[in-house]
Amino acid sequence: MSVIVTDAGFAPDDWAEGFAALADLGAAPARAVDLVNTDDPARLSNRLADIALIRIAFPAFNDGRGFTLARRLRTMGYTGRLRAAGPVIADQYAMFRRTGFDEVEIPDEIAARQPQDQWAFRADWRAHDYQSRLRA
Repeated sequence: MSVIVTDAGFAPDDWAEGFAALADLGAAPARAVDLVNTDDPARLSNRLADIALIRIAFPAFNDGRGFTLARRLRTMGYTGRLRAAGPVIADQYAMFRRTGFDEVEIPDEIAARQPQDQWAFRADWRAHDYQSRLRA
């Protein structure tokens, strides 16, 4: 199982339609797509309007390639749900939100080790960057 983290806290996964891997996409439309951190999001450029959810895998908390994928998807015009998934840590939540992710999917073990209050502490992600502190 897994836990979904949003600015509102922990929630169960509400997506029940499944995911198609980018490598398995054919001509048929897909409502949700899984990307690994080495996928090229440009392969989705002509399909972005039809995709409701894109989940980007983070195989480890210290692998930041998924942040680049998220930013590229947003600059390509993707406006749907964008989810990071993997064994990431609460300290990264602000960066997830700043790069365009809407939510983070974490394993139950991470949720037990870093409970909701640790993620909620970082939910005000717009106010906790160095630029905001310098402007104050």
